[in-house]
Amino acid sequence: MGEFCGSDSVSVDMETIYLGGKEYHVQTGCGPVSVIVYGDRDKPALVTYPDLALNHMSCFQGLFFFPEAASLLLHNFCIYHISPPGHELGAAALCPDKPVPSAEDLADQILEVLNFFGLGAVMCMGVTAGAYILTLFALKYKDRVLGLILVSPLCKGPSWTEWLYNKVLSNLLYFYGICGLVKECLLKRYFSKEVRGNAELPESDIVQACRRLLDERQSINVLRFLETMNGRPDISEGLKKLKCRTLIFVGDESSFHAEALHMISKLDKRCSALVEVQACGSMVTEEQPHAMLIPLEYFLMGYGFYRPSQLSGSPRSPLSPSCISPELLSPESMGLKLKPIKTRISLQS
Repeated sequence: MGEFCGSDSVSVDMETIYLGGKEYHVQTGCGPVSVIVYGDRDKPALVTYPDLALNHMSCFQGLFFFPEAASLLLHNFCIYHISPPGHELGAAALCPDKPVPSAEDLADQILEVLNFFGLGAVMCMGVTAGAYILTLFALKYKDRVLGLILVSPLCKGPSWTEWLYNKVLSNLLYFYGICGLVKECLLKRYFSKEVRGNAELPESDIVQACRRLLDERQSINVLRFLETMNGRPDISEGLKKLKCRTLIFVGDESSFHAEALHMISKLDKRCSALVEVQACGSMVTEEQPHAMLIPLEYFLMGYGFYRPSQLSGSPRSPLSPSCISPELLSPESMGLKLKPIKTRISLQS
């Protein structure tokens, strides 16, 4: 892989192709960041950011492999999957002597990525820690964010309980790496107990796949991102000033369910909505991606986006500044307490 040094340079592995996507390594003030780009770069941009210890494969492939969601998102957007530092596939261990970046540093890193690709305002989709980083980015750079799609988001600073739990997890990572106990803690963070299995039922395929992908993570890289998030500031009050449209998904079995309820209470009710997904953990994108489709369709209609009837050479979808009506974004119309079986039935066309 050729590499060019400099604050505005990029190194590209032209052989690294992920189902049509291309990986770029963009140099930023906080070091290089991996960005995997899917689709037509002339289309509007959708930026994703995953949760702790995850990347685009382990956090978003369930959603993007779900055919109806893929047709909706890939028809309308070029996807830019940004990985936290050292979380990309095949990442080497980061230097432990360098300062751990703050949450603001990572938000600024996103701005550098957008500037590198020549992007203006973008749609953002993040999961838990990634949702926090993208929300912070939206607060700092309001003119660069069209809308937020947040899954089990964080907005408060860590409670004493979370802070202590993260410290224990940090020590485990430092001394033992991605050991069995660390993986169990992370899987509990991501998934509901139903799919994690028990003595009578084996764990589901998605949990097994996530477990294998966790084996590939460098423990120092996960440790650094965990320390970043354990030092995050409370951004709750700033949410009142956030004017971009926001759609929040959270599983009703998520550890961050209360945090999502707190966040929606702070947002402008005229341009935000909450979708609670039954029998689901935090990572709705993987555990129940079908439950996201109808709310996403309603949300994106306000921008002039739509889902094509078939996957073909589709015309580009322009961005529209039109507002989403309060009725369209009401919890009732968007599927509050959305049941997956109802979502599946409604997909028949």
